Formats: sequence, C-alpha cells, structure tokens
Amino acid sequence: MILKKIFLLFVVFLLSPGLAIYGRQSKIILSCDKTNDLYTIIKNNNLPYSRYASPEEALKNTREGDILLILADNYPTEQIKINEELYRKIEKKNINAFIEYPSCIPQVHFKKIQKTKKERVVITTNSFSGIDSLSILASNGLHYIDIQTEIDNPYVVAAQVAGFDTAIYGLPEKTVPLLFKLKNSNIIVATTGFSNFVSGRYAPQKEWGIFWKRILEDLGAGNKISSLKWEPEISVTYEKNEKLPDNFQRKSISKGINWYRNAKMLVADSFVDSLQQLINTGTERIKWNKAIPLGDGSKGSLECIFSEIDEKGSQPIGIIVRGDCVSETAMAFATSGAVLHDKESYRIAQNLIDFYLFHSIASKNEYGDPLHGAYGLIPWGVSNPNWYKASYGDDNARFIISSLITSAILKTDRWDEKLMRSLLALLRTTGKSGFRGDRIDLQDFDKNGWDYYFRRDIINLSPHFESYLWACFLWAYNQTGDNMFLERAEKGIGTLMENYPDKLKWTNGLAQEKARMLLPLSWLVQVKDTPENRTMLRTVVNDILKLQDKSGAIREELGRIDMGRYPPPRSNEAYGTNEASLIAKNGDPVSDLLYTTNFAFLGLHEASYILKDPKIKESVDLLAKFLCRIQVKSDKHPEINGGWMRAFDYEKFEHWGSNADAGWGAWVIESGWTQGWITTILSLRELNTSVWDLTKNSHINKHYTNLQKEMLNLK
Repeated sequence: MILKKIFLLFVVFLLSPGLAIYGRQSKIILSCDKTNDLYTIIKNNNLPYSRYASPEEALKNTREGDILLILADNYPTEQIKINEELYRKIEKKNINAFIEYPSCIPQVHFKKIQKTKKERVVITTNSFSGIDSLSILASNGLHYIDIQTEIDNPYVVAAQVAGFDTAIYGLPEKTVPLLFKLKNSNIIVATTGFSNFVSGRYAPQKEWGIFWKRILEDLGAGNKISSLKWEPEISVTYEKNEKLPDNFQRKSISKGINWYRNAKMLVADSFVDSLQQLINTGTERIKWNKAIPLGDGSKGSLECIFSEIDEKGSQPIGIIVRGDCVSETAMAFATSGAVLHDKESYRIAQNLIDFYLFHSIASKNEYGDPLHGAYGLIPWGVSNPNWYKASYGDDNARFIISSLITSAILKTDRWDEKLMRSLLALLRTTGKSGFRGDRIDLQDFDKNGWDYYFRRDIINLSPHFESYLWACFLWAYNQTGDNMFLERAEKGIGTLMENYPDKLKWTNGLAQEKARMLLPLSWLVQVKDTPENRTMLRTVVNDILKLQDKSGAIREELGRIDMGRYPPPRSNEAYGTNEASLIAKNGDPVSDLLYTTNFAFLGLHEASYILKDPKIKESVDLLAKFLCRIQVKSDKHPEINGGWMRAFDYEKFEHWGSNADAGWGAWVIESGWTQGWITTILSLRELNTSVWDLTKNSHINKHYTNLQKEMLNLK
C-alpha cells in the first residue's frame, strides 16, 4: 500500500554523495538522544551524520561546513543546558547552527517557560518557499521561553489568531517569537521544541516538511536538496486514490467498534467512584493510558476523546456520561454486532441502555415523577447537576432513535414503555406550531409545568435543535396513529421549509442545518407520500449534493453571519472563546464529522430508500468510501485508532481544520454523534436496510393508550 502522505516533503540539503567541502564529506552533527524525531529521520535515510550526547561534544566534532543541530530531547520539561561561551565557540568556528529550547540566549532576557492557551504557530516571513506569510501551523502541546527582549523580524511566532490556515485578521499586537536568527550571527534559535514534530503530530504535514526544508537550506547556504521520507504517527486508513479492498466497509466497522475499547469508552465498575470524585472537583477530562479498566456497558460509557493534543501526540478522555452518547454507543455495538456476528457486542449494547434507563438517575427523581413536568424526558447527562437539569429535545430524540435501532437489532421490547413515555414527554413539551425550543431545564418545569410548553406558540427555525423531534413524531405517528404527532411535525417542518434556507438559525454552520433536515423529510414521505413532501426532500437532498466533493466529502458551509449561533471568530481576540465552525469562510475544504457529515450520511441513507434515486445512492456510496478512507490509523495512539475526528481537510487529505471551538475542537472524537452514527450507518449498509425499515415493526404502541391518558390529560 502506497501512502502518499507517508512521503512528505521534509528536506535536508546535501551534495551527492555528501556535503563536499574542501575535499571531504561534510556531516550533519547532532546533539540529541537516539529517540529524537529529526535524528531518527536523518539516520533512517542514510544521510552522513554524527550524533553526540552533549552540545559540547557535538561542537568539538563539528568542522567548518558541517551543520550543527542542538536539539531538545526532554522538551517541554527541560531546556537544553547551554551557556554563552558555547555560542561564542560556534561563531568562532564559523559553523551554521540550529539550537532549540536553550537555557541561555546571548543578550536575550527571559523568565519562566509558558504553555500556550489559545496561541497558534504563525509564519511571519515569505522566505519559506511554499508557505506564505501569516500561514497557521499546529505545534501541539506548545511550550515556549517567555522572552522579555524585543526580537527583530522573527521567522515564526505564537499568537492568538483566527483563521482556517491563514491569520485572516493579521497578527495581534502581542506575539511570542518562536524562531529567529541571532543578530550578526549564523545561529538560528528556537524558543520551543520543533524537532519532535513527528511524535507531537504537528500539522499540516506538508507545511512542516517545507518548514524544515527552509531552515536546513538556510543553514546549508544553498546546497543541493534531496527529500527525506518518514511515516507519521497517525494517518488515514486508505489514501484518496488508493484502491479499496472488497471488504473495506466491514473492516471499517470492525475498527470503528474496537475504537470504543481502545479509547476506554466503556466505564468499568472499579472505575466509577474514581471518575465521580474527579467530576465532583470540576474535572471533565483525564489522560488516556492503557491501564484504565474497560467495562461491559453496565456502568455506561464516556463522551469523547477531546481535541487537545499534547507534545507527545496524545489526547485526553472526556469523562462525562451523557444520555445521547450512551444510547448511540449502544446502537453502534448492536448494529456492528449484527454485521460481525459478535454476541458480546449485543450484550454491551443491552447493558448500556439498561444502565441509563433502569439503573442510573436518568429515569428517577423529577424524570420519574408522574406529577412533575419533566416526567418521561431524558436528562442531558447524569454526571453532575449541570448536566442532569437540562433536557435538550434533540438529545432526547437521538436517544430514542438510537434505542429503537438497538431494540430492533436485539429483538427486544424491554425499553418500549420508557421510550413511549419519552415520545409523549417530547410531544407534550412541544408547542402548538411544532417547535420546542433549544432546551428546558428542571427549574423551568418547576415554574411552568409541562402544559405551558405544550400550549405556547413559538417558532425556532433551527433544525439542529428541532428536526430530529419531528423525525421521532413521524415515527410515533406511524406506530400509534395519533394525529397530534403528525400535525405538530407537519407544522414545524412546513414553517421551517417556508423559511429555508436563508432564514434558518444555524449553529456551527448552515450545512449542518441542511443535513439535519434530511431525516424528518425522508420520514415525512414515508408516512405521507405527496408531491409536495417529495419536493421538499429533493430540495434539501440536492443542496447537500451540491456540497459534495468528488472525493465524497461534504464541504462545510456558512450561512448569513447574523443568523449564526456559533460563527467563525470575528476577531483574533474571539478565537477559542466559544463554540465555532471549523472554517473561516465558505470554500475552505473541510468536512465536519461532528455536526454535518455524520448526519448527512444518516439522512442521505434514509432518503435513498424512499426516493430510490440512483443519483442519491451513488452519493451515499461515495460518502461511505470517503468515511472509510479517512478513518484514523495509528499504532502509536490506541485512543484514536479506528476513530473519526471532527475535522478533515479533503484537499490536504489529512485531519485539519480551525481549532477555534472551545469545547469540541478539530480533533475531537465524539463517541455518540460521530462514532456512533458513522459505524451504525456503515453497518446498516452491510445489512441492506434503512432505519425506518429496521424499526417499523416495533410493538411500542401497546404502551401508547395508557401512557397517553396519563401524560396528555388535557382540559
């Protein structure tokens, strides 16, 4: 298998067969440990080099014409021990040198080491041929020497800047010099660690190759260039134009479900108390390690692998237990179990939903009290009061749909009564125009009761928050025949489509709002197949297909900025302060697998079954191949191997996007929204069925009459 991105454009200068200076072969002289990334690459590519354990020993063995690289092995915990005398000796020997993360810089004053919070790496010169000035790079876990002396014309700085791959508002007043040449010297100094660019998973990969090429060219004064190659620690599973194996989809499903185990997403009984103690202190993430025990679903599952990448290339676990992710994880285990004939996955799926509906506090207290307005609803999470008090209609809806899929695969009705109660709870908290609003908290029910929400007349043109409720109502109407489910869904859908797309309130982008509408419109045609309903569905399908790249990717799209809840940052100061889009402007070549592509995959899958249009089926096939290609492959990082990260640049064909989102950034892997739905739809494709067809024979309606009388006793 030829992986194009394995052969990155990282370049060092050399004259074949070496650096011929005054009749001898010149060398690259390194002061570093054997594990240093840059040293390993030079060694593996058979370049002339010598390595020494200390800067002093390396300098002693460096001759004029050689390159001296003094590299920081213990970055970021320890700076290179060096003094001004060594700098003088380097200059006296007329040696070109690169020194990173030193303890001393001549005539430069600095204080303690700082860790970046929102700052990004920005190129500030046009001399990096192939990287424009103001280009943004990611140096993960970035620590830097806090320099107090003004540096003229640094090559690279750290700065809080907005933008996708360019600082679109320029540089702020405050920047931190990261790379510069000493005045009247042949020494380049880095105030951070750059040589761990492989193990630190610096991105984008091509640009970091060009970055090193330019540094070494500058040191080598124009010698002939030859490229090196190395294998990144994470990659895509299949390259953009690589021939896929016959069973690529089944392999992807297997990797996708094993990610939950690799990432330690299933909470072990022995770990419950420790996690809760951490959460009680305000901790919501922990460092992944292989010693974390793995559960069987009976204590629930965790939310995600967060986006933060440290200097070792590792990402932390998000330890909140939230209902939608639990149910969507169960759905992934159930459907993949059917494809892979894995009974253990069935057991985990049942345990997960049993945990949330029967054993956790999700169905207790206010949510289990028939006299309380929140009765029957499913709380956002059970880990702490801030999550427990909130009831999002969208999260409730996805919990229900995921549980219905799991029930159908397992051929069980054990959750039917609670799910029917939840459907009615959503109905009675949805207004007469078919809109519910974003969320309702327990204190709102304490003040208003449930009938206030049932009788109110609100319009909330937000498919992100409303559309999957309508999908649930249409499914419930098909099961029960209750016209109220149909009427409220039709009213909401009709009003929204009258304002589609320009007046929609979008969350992180307009593309996600379009993607969310595919499911309810598909199911509306299932229950009421009229020309008008088909036209609405085809309108949205065609809009999504317009966003599909030839690679299969669904491109992100922004709507009117004034209609955006979480638009891209509108200034450098706004970067990293709120949830945000992965792009800075329309045209940035990124797919969002947390908010758009995952739900487009579900919606197009369902639309293809009802419209039976070969064009739609071709689109779904192409999208499935794209998703299988970009699934994370990493032997070094089990916590992400087999996962799908939020951001993918389909032109670079690597995981990249603006990391402006303060909660769920570019490299997050969400256990439910992303991993759950992608694994499930791939599995349903293998099973040759749709969600509608799989679940339509449910017997949930046997609980409808009694619960309807109990919960909708209208006067």
